[in-house]
Amino acid sequence: MNPDKLKETFSIFGEIKTRMSLKGIIAISGRPGIFKVVAQGKNNVIVESMLDKKRFPAYASERISTLEDISVFTYEEDVKLTDVFKTMQDKYQGSKAISHKEDMPVLEKELRSFLPNYDENRVYTSDIRKLFQWYNLLHDANLLVDDSQETETASIDKKEAKEVKAPKAEKKKAPTPGKDVVAKAPKAASVKKAAPVKTGSSRGK
Repeated sequence: MNPDKLKETFSIFGEIKTRMSLKGIIAISGRPGIFKVVAQGKNNVIVESMLDKKRFPAYASERISTLEDISVFTYEEDVKLTDVFKTMQDKYQGSKAISHKEDMPVLEKELRSFLPNYDENRVYTSDIRKLFQWYNLLHDANLLVDDSQETETASIDKKEAKEVKAPKAEKKKAPTPGKDVVAKAPKAASVKKAAPVKTGSSRGK
């Protein structure tokens, strides 16, 4: 392996500080596309295809893998699929990737542009097509969100919910038992005494 390629690979994945959360998204061996778990039964789970939105039960006897548990083979340590998707999201700046139906040489060249040390002997052509198909399905479903963004959104929602709460009604103090509550009467207005009326003297009459 070219040392420059190795250096490039480690620099790419060294910048990933957050991990994408793909909880409840699964792949089922033998079935195309990926699926969202929508309900859980006693012996199965109800899944919804992200290709055609059809729902059906998936049983434990089937080979089911969660996307969070899948890794991509490289010549060094395996790389989590969520980390590969995060790198793809940065590369495409939040846009869709090329179609998984492109010719294989085109897809292989594109894969090398963001994962140059993938193991060409253990990553099959069908795996490469799945990688691009799954990424575009998740993009269309708006599920390519990392953990930090989800946490931040949840904290903002909680903060807004607290601000919307109505203020508590002010409690009135109850009167002390045994004491009568008497309203104070208003003070009577003061009235000035009228001066005596002087009458004329009756003398000399």
